[in-house]
Amino acid sequence: MSLNFLERLEKETLISDGAMGTMLLASGMQTGICPEEWNVSHPDIIRGIHEKYFAAGSNLAAANTFGGSRFKLSDFGFEARVKEFNREGAKLAREAAPEGGFVSLSVGPTGKFIQPLGEVAYAEMVDVFSEQIEAGAEGGADIICIETMYDLSETKAAIEAAKKVCGLPIISTMTFDRTESGFRTMMGVTPEQAISELKKNGANVIGSNCGTGIDEMIQLMAEMRRVDKNVYLIAQPNAGMPVMEGETVVYKEKPEDMAKKTIELVKLGVNIIGGCCGTTPEHLKAIVKSVRDYEKESNR
Repeated sequence: MSLNFLERLEKETLISDGAMGTMLLASGMQTGICPEEWNVSHPDIIRGIHEKYFAAGSNLAAANTFGGSRFKLSDFGFEARVKEFNREGAKLAREAAPEGGFVSLSVGPTGKFIQPLGEVAYAEMVDVFSEQIEAGAEGGADIICIETMYDLSETKAAIEAAKKVCGLPIISTMTFDRTESGFRTMMGVTPEQAISELKKNGANVIGSNCGTGIDEMIQLMAEMRRVDKNVYLIAQPNAGMPVMEGETVVYKEKPEDMAKKTIELVKLGVNIIGGCCGTTPEHLKAIVKSVRDYEKESNR
């Protein structure tokens, strides 16, 4: 299936899924619990979340493996279970996928910094990502999605690991905030730098997730499209910016409102559109309808 992923991008706008964390919390997972462990202890819940996103019309689901690196799992004492959690995570998404549906292995930041900013050698970071990615590929992932990154060095290490152990297509997203000098990641990376460096290092699809709602994501994607007219782009905004209600974080962007604005991403030529924090199958169902209706009207 991975062989036709890039071909599909040439022909249509693909819709990815929405937030895994939001759905896990709604399914009863408490904060402070290792999400990836649920791939083993609560497989029916994980598989069911993927099924809901695919039923909503998503073409692509990300496995529940975002924090599946040895460094992140060590926070919970699970560093010896990297292969198990990632393999099972990819397997559950694969079991839920319909014919023609894609599964990506979600690879998030490790929480560590590469020398000289931190204590981790670049080669060690590549090894850490290699362990995670190899297991996910064994579990049935079609694509490696390196997401929510802030640092170019860590992102490059993950891309190198993916190319080293599996050769699957690579999606690479960074998280940007709007600053007085434009969009920047927490580590100061600009959209221009992200596209130039990640494309040069072998990412097939480049873009952004998290950090912003749909309005700022449209502005960010417009900037990225100006930088490169041909690169495959992916946008996964939050359901608005988070607000606190008591001790609970809430995302208030309604499915229908988010879906209407998504058309602007299609007009910009964004190739994959989905959601991040706060988005649910209801958001994705509305986005799918909005995008497909627009495509039908445009092709008349």
